Amino acid sequence: MAARDTVSKNAPGVAPRLAAARVLDAVLHRHRSLRAELGPALSTLADPRDRALTEAIVLAVLRAPSRYGAALDAWMPKPLPRRDSAVRALLMVGLAQLDPLALPAHAAVAATVDAMRASGQAHRAGLTNALLRRAQRDGIPTGDPRAHWPDWLRTRIEADWPHDVDALFDASAQMPPMWLRVNRQRMARDDYLAQLAVLDIEALADEVLPNALRLAHAVPVATLPGFDAGVVTVQDASAQAVADALAPPPGARVLDACAAPGGKTTHLLERDASLSVTALDVDEKRLAQVDKAMQRLGFDGRARLISADASDVSAWWDGAPFDAVLLDAPCSATGIVRRQPDVVLHRRESDLDALVALQARLLDALWTTVAPGGTMLYATCSILRDENERQVEAFLKRAPDAIAEPLDARFGRESGAGRQVLPGERGRDGFFYARLAKRAA
Repeated sequence: MAARDTVSKNAPGVAPRLAAARVLDAVLHRHRSLRAELGPALSTLADPRDRALTEAIVLAVLRAPSRYGAALDAWMPKPLPRRDSAVRALLMVGLAQLDPLALPAHAAVAATVDAMRASGQAHRAGLTNALLRRAQRDGIPTGDPRAHWPDWLRTRIEADWPHDVDALFDASAQMPPMWLRVNRQRMARDDYLAQLAVLDIEALADEVLPNALRLAHAVPVATLPGFDAGVVTVQDASAQAVADALAPPPGARVLDACAAPGGKTTHLLERDASLSVTALDVDEKRLAQVDKAMQRLGFDGRARLISADASDVSAWWDGAPFDAVLLDAPCSATGIVRRQPDVVLHRRESDLDALVALQARLLDALWTTVAPGGTMLYATCSILRDENERQVEAFLKRAPDAIAEPLDARFGRESGAGRQVLPGERGRDGFFYARLAKRAA
């Protein structure tokens, strides 16, 4: 066996590429969920830079798998057998490093070829090198960003947003910006901006959201000053806007009904430490993430954490009404495809029907916990009108004591009784907000 055929899996750059290929093979070819595969894969990598690279490669491929697949199909002398799906995944890893990640081409090609050898496919090292050199020389064809969306979902989006559909699909295939939320309890935003500048991390303050910063280039979380001390949180601007849309009064009794992983619960407390917050989530393991976020941000013990089905009010509610209820409802996640690209691969039409029914059930159940004169904010990270404006319109017909309160243009374009942000608008994720007030008794 030739010396170059015996590359170790511990050789520089090999481990993250093999890890990325394993995840992609499972998600693309064996219909596994990204969440189930990515976390365990990252846990095998000791170096945080390797973990960041692996995640970046995986997400880059999943945002446009059809594009990379089409390039391979066009350039390979003959198709790979189905049993070699792992090889195909590793070739996609190589392409994604060149575009859109734009890693140094020599390093990307060499490390991917080494990874092919280390995976036991030394006889395909030459093919790998030739394909990646062609991608470097000719560029990877752009492709159609909607090609891997299922027909039923693409049709719904085209019907809901006929004038925005091209921009919407393009934005969903792009790498999203990294947004930060500065903890106003710990530091002023301008002071944190100055700390980033010292480290040559370029950032811009958002004009609308008082604590939001948008980075020019994503950085590993571990490099953010004060992250472990709770000075800053990574959170998209659309998610940050939720607390502003709810805007509970000082001292209010607040419920965050689908709280995990805790970004919005902690944001509410950052805005106003006088709030009495209950964080509820049906998933006990994910509720532990809320607890962890509370500890990091210095709010340990400041919220009541309950693991329960929010729609089963009798199982968890003590009968004391809430002044403000946040329902960030389970949804299709069609507004955050650029962050969770496997949504497009695995979502079925029957899933959407079930989600719409669940959203209605949560709205009806949680409305009973809102105090007269109180407020509920219904939010989703969906762009589908059935989950958003039509869902709220149906609720208003069922609840005669509910009034839709207007939100201003900070929360997106008008959409029925609420406001909608489409993916990529002002650099944000797709999100819907509807503010509902309960008539005073």
